[in-house]
Amino acid sequence: MHAPDPDPAPDFDEYVRTRHDALLRRARSLVPDPMDAQDLLQTALLRTYGRWDDIVDKQLADAYVRRVIINTRTEWWRAQKLQELPVEQFPDAPVGDCAEQHAQRALLMDILRVLAPQQRSVVLLRCWEQMSTDETAAALGMAPGTVKSALHRALTRLRQEWQRRDPDSGSASAAGHDARDAPHPRRQLMEVF
Repeated sequence: MHAPDPDPAPDFDEYVRTRHDALLRRARSLVPDPMDAQDLLQTALLRTYGRWDDIVDKQLADAYVRRVIINTRTEWWRAQKLQELPVEQFPDAPVGDCAEQHAQRALLMDILRVLAPQQRSVVLLRCWEQMSTDETAAALGMAPGTVKSALHRALTRLRQEWQRRDPDSGSASAAGHDARDAPHPRRQLMEVF
């Protein structure tokens, strides 16, 4: 006779405890409202909990949960789309100008392309996904020291390229300031995204 599987809760609880912040950032990137992001993550985790035993390789749990988050967001979007009703007149609502933010994001995305693929992967995992050095090393199959040196070189390259391309950062060096006074690419990466 086959014994029932043990309760997956302890294993799942530990996973949620360690990965909650990264998963919340992923959900936050898909919806504009922080409360909706919390709801999205909770719904995705509830759906994942029901299928937790089906995930044989728990190292792939992040990928599974990210897919559930994306699928859940798509379901919400489709349901919302059906609830929209046409109106004769648009309400008067102020529209903020996001042109500067979009321009900075486009510039940063373009600057990221100058990095070697390995450096770009390290920057995105460390700065955007906010993985630890060890997590990044495991995800990319490299030594932690290699991750650190690749990140250092990549951020230096990003800083140089940002100063070269951004007219506002060029004024700081023209005024006699050191290159270290320029916006740090990691901060720019988080601000622009």
